[in-house]
Amino acid sequence: MLILTCPCCGVTAEETEFHGGGEAHLKREGPGSDDAAFEGYLFHRENPRGVHFERWRHVYGCGKWFHAARDTGTLEVFGTYSAQTTEPPADLLEKIRERRPGWSWREFS
Repeated sequence: MLILTCPCCGVTAEETEFHGGGEAHLKREGPGSDDAAFEGYLFHRENPRGVHFERWRHVYGCGKWFHAARDTGTLEVFGTYSAQTTEPPADLLEKIRERRPGWSWREFS
């Protein structure tokens, strides 16, 4: 069972109080994009075994969206942060690098 902390309201609870919303930090393609870019946005997702950034919603709490960094193999949660950020906080990336040397995910490594 995952234990997550909502960065918006500060509540720490089991994952049943939250709802997963898929991969975080996706580049959304606009009306002027080509078909290949739009297809990539709609259908292609990372599915790594290891550290992954995800969107979560605090359904039975404040109702707000946030991002979480967790290891999909061990279920270790490295931290949560606001969904309004365009990239993971530097301190969270450093924490991941310390525990997972050589880790990389997309442009974040």
